[in-house]
Formats: sequence, structure tokens, C-alpha cells
Amino acid sequence: MVTKVGFIVNPIAGMGGRVGLKGTDGVVDEAIKLGAKPIAHLKAEEAIGYFFSKYSKEDDIEWFTCSGIMGEDELIKSGIKNYKIVYKLKKRITSSKDTKAATNILLDKKVDLILFCGGDGTARDIFKVIGNKIPILGIPAGVKMHSGVFGINTDASAKMLHEFANGRLTIGDVEIMDLDEERYRIGDWNIRLFGIAKGVVEPTFVQVGKSIFENVSDDAIRDELTEHIVEEMEENKNYLYLFGSGGTIDYVAKKIGLKNTLLGIDAVFQNKVIGNDLNESDLIKLLNKYSKIKVILSPIGAQGFILGRGNLQLSPNIIKKITPDNIIVISTPAKLASTPVIRVDTGDKNLDNEFIKKEFMMVVIGYRLSRVVKIQIDGI
Repeated sequence: MVTKVGFIVNPIAGMGGRVGLKGTDGVVDEAIKLGAKPIAHLKAEEAIGYFFSKYSKEDDIEWFTCSGIMGEDELIKSGIKNYKIVYKLKKRITSSKDTKAATNILLDKKVDLILFCGGDGTARDIFKVIGNKIPILGIPAGVKMHSGVFGINTDASAKMLHEFANGRLTIGDVEIMDLDEERYRIGDWNIRLFGIAKGVVEPTFVQVGKSIFENVSDDAIRDELTEHIVEEMEENKNYLYLFGSGGTIDYVAKKIGLKNTLLGIDAVFQNKVIGNDLNESDLIKLLNKYSKIKVILSPIGAQGFILGRGNLQLSPNIIKKITPDNIIVISTPAKLASTPVIRVDTGDKNLDNEFIKKEFMMVVIGYRLSRVVKIQIDGI
């Protein structure tokens, strides 16, 4: 039986991440001026290329897509030939209007699934058009990805497409979440439920939406984490420390007395902040200046990601130079209870495999108290 798949790529998704804009909604020109490069097409090619190499001979799929950079180019580069262009781009720079217009046509074509490459904003635009009429599956490429429609990484999205085409996965309700990027850029985390869509339900391969934990008793644990980090920094005064994003790290930094960016990357040397809200370019300059660097990260809610969600400034080149061994992961036990594994999606498969080879990471859960947590990529 032929499976009709609609395929949409949001070419600007994720561009704002490495230049520290925390998203691309409404700031494409600014991102380009800061040196941002498109990444969505690479993610799309990874996913479709993996699918083509592994499953194309088994699966009977008819593809419906957009011209040029919104899908056609990626299918061609991945080896897919049996596709139909149903939406033609009018301009080189795309917008949400293109995504919505293409989705409307795919709805008329009665596709069985819409596979898209982008972030929460792209998921929201598609959902606005289709509601819960058609299942959707996301290839992760955005800066913010809190919705439950995304594969853990590009390979996972490809495997889920294969399983869907063979009728082996359940279709169920998934959350479409979105974050107000304007407020996000000034350090205000305002995430909300946008709606309930139809999605492919597979807990091994699909990321769980972010859970917001509000447990006052956790403050005592955060105080212990602060003591641990203070002692760590005192013992390694010749190291530059990069403080990641999130509430746990923000609490620790402020408790120490550091001016911290809640949703950015900050640099600290000998208890002094030497850089706030740094982008990839800023971080590279620091790596050229300091030879010893450690990064402090915390898992993102129930998803378990420490890299690849909300901190794209920490690019593969940066992590390679720092090395996985110099990453310090901290978490409260309450958060870790809903994060049974640590996940990474760096954008570089070889680097991801370096984490897999480690098998486990030590996660600090209190003063001189750590827990061994399995590193998982793509359900492995």
C-alpha cells in the first residue's frame, strides 16, 4: 500500500541558535548579519538520506513537497526521485506564510503524514492549518523544540517514518508547545500549550514535552549543588567555566553572586563574569584564549537533553575542543526522576558517537553526590 507523505522544510529554522538569538522568528535579517548559516537543509538531508539508504527499497512512499529549498532540493540530494511538487516558492527567503500555504495544499492532497524539518514555530504553523486532521512528525532543526512531535534526532525521525509507513506505530495526541521568542531573548521563559495535534507515538524515539517542576523543597538541593560548583571552581582556578542555560544553573550562578543569563551561555573565570549571553563566535574567541575550559549543563526538563536544545551556541566544533570529559552535568533528583537518560543532539554524528562510547555520565545531584545516568541517542 502506498503511503502519501507531505514534506516541508523550513529553511530558516535554527539559524538564530549559534549566534545567540534563541530563535529565528522575526529576526532572520539580524541572524544573517551576525553570520548565521542555514542548518535545516542539512538536518533534512541527514534524515531523508538515512531513510533512503536504509528503507527506500522496502517502503512504498509517494512524496509531496515544495519547490527548491523547502523540500525538493533535500529530496534530490538524498536520492528520492518519486516526488511531486505541490507548492512553488515565490521568493528565496521563506516565511510562515509559505509553510501554511504548503500545508493547505497537502491537506487537500489527503496525505497520510506531514513530515517537516524545523522547530516549534514550524510545528505551530502546520498545526494552525491541519489541527488534528493529519499526523505530523518533526525532524529537529530549530532552536526551541518542546513539542512532542519531534524525533530525538534525524535518524530517529527516519526510523519513525519507516515504522509509520509499515503501520507499526500508534497515532495519538501530542502537545504542540511554543515559546514567546521576544520574551525568551530577554531571559523570560514563557512556554505555553498551543494545541493538541495527532502525532506518531513512540516513547523511545519521540521526545517528551518539557515539564516545569515547581518544588520548593528543591531549593535545599540547589544550595548543595551551589556548594559543589563553588568547590569545583576553587579547586580549578585556572579553568574558564561556561555556565549553560536553565533554571537550575541560573539558581546556582545567582547564589554564587554571578550576573547570569537565564537562557544563554555565560563565561566565568576566577569567579568573575567575563562574558554574558555569548554566541558561537564569542565562544570560539574564548577557546582561542583559554586552554582549559569546563561547561556546566543541566538536562532540559523531562526530555533529558544537555546539548542540542536551547544551547546551539555550543556547536560541535566548540564541544570537540572542550571534549565531553569536561562537561559537568547538574540536576535536582526531582528533575532527574523524570529524566531517566541523558540525551545529546549536537548536529555532528561522530561527536554524538563519542558520547555514546562513554555509555554513562555522572550527574551531580547534591554536594559531592552524583548519580550514574545512561547516555541515550536514538533509542540505543
